[in-house]
Amino acid sequence: MTPPPATPWPRHESVLRPWRQKFRGGTREDRTLTEVAASIPPLIATAEFTAPAAVTLKAEVAMLAIGRASAVLGTRGATLSRLMIRTEAVASSKIERITATSDDLVRAAAGSKSNASATSMHAAAQALHQLVTATRSTGQIALDDLLRAHRELMLDDAQESMYAGQIRDMQNWIGGSDHSPRNALYVPPPPETVTELLHDLLTYAHRDDVPALTQAAIAHAQFESIHPFADGNGRIGRALVSACLMRRGLTHDAVLPLASGILARREEYFACLGTYRRGDPEPVVHLFVESAHAAALECEVTAHRIHGLPAAWKAGLNPSARTALAALLDNLAEQPIVTYDAVVNTTGVTRSQAYALIAQAESAEILREVTGRKRDRVWVATDVLAELDDLEARIRERMTKAPDQT
Repeated sequence: MTPPPATPWPRHESVLRPWRQKFRGGTREDRTLTEVAASIPPLIATAEFTAPAAVTLKAEVAMLAIGRASAVLGTRGATLSRLMIRTEAVASSKIERITATSDDLVRAAAGSKSNASATSMHAAAQALHQLVTATRSTGQIALDDLLRAHRELMLDDAQESMYAGQIRDMQNWIGGSDHSPRNALYVPPPPETVTELLHDLLTYAHRDDVPALTQAAIAHAQFESIHPFADGNGRIGRALVSACLMRRGLTHDAVLPLASGILARREEYFACLGTYRRGDPEPVVHLFVESAHAAALECEVTAHRIHGLPAAWKAGLNPSARTALAALLDNLAEQPIVTYDAVVNTTGVTRSQAYALIAQAESAEILREVTGRKRDRVWVATDVLAELDDLEARIRERMTKAPDQT
């Protein structure tokens, strides 16, 4: 017997709202705009969506891959958790056209002076860490945790820090003019509706009768439609995906860097969000399933490679098993960003001995200095950094292959 058709996913509606510029600027059309059609996302707490059979099958295969990757990542302790959070946050920031060099990002992570983009990327990693840690601890995704994550993301932003951790109280828009919603690509719901929509979204995100990858993708698409913050919505919305997967038990100690897959198909991603607003979640679910699968397969490879790095380093330097140099090399896979003080703390040597240890590792091209200064210097384990870059490239390659090859 043919199963009955699934209930159609509700479309977004719209409402005309009066508009008046608060700050004079732009063209005459910007200044004389008097109304705007704001989107009204549907309430989805009890909505049902059944993915096509082909997508459901892909999701099942992806979940098996996620399970294997999660098991391998979990055996590596906190190391890969930090590195996967970094990888996810970097790719998520790149989706928003925020880019920085690896060295700049290392400097920002070490608390050294860096540029605004690198500082923003590091803040995205901190926000993601905060949200998934809270979710893992409580088994819930609380609105207060989303607000705290947003505060962590935006607190040091020169332009948006005053709105850090706050639900917006103004009308925002995406695309079009910088001075008004004229010709906007999308106008999110009016500010007075946002809190109710967020509570409804979180009710959906806490259901256990929805396939986990479908739930994470739809929760993200709905969050992006609500656009609850003045800025930072994309990065917090993608952090929400990681929180959803953590809550459902698909991931445990480490996040899945699926933003790398989304980055590879960035324009398709934004098109999928538009299709979702027209009442069809299937494309965004499909994209997230493929991204999760690609990320899981390549994370497993990276986990094994990073685990093997200390042995490869020791083979080149041949230190005795219990020497400080051996301890330093063992710790580099755990803490790939080091300072003199960090080496002193982890190996128990004096500061002058730490200089010598770092010099040995630097001469063997295991460590590379990234500040170019004589004081407050910072080193990074080059092989770890190269592996993270390679991880993103491999995920991207999988996502740009034909769909049946991912």
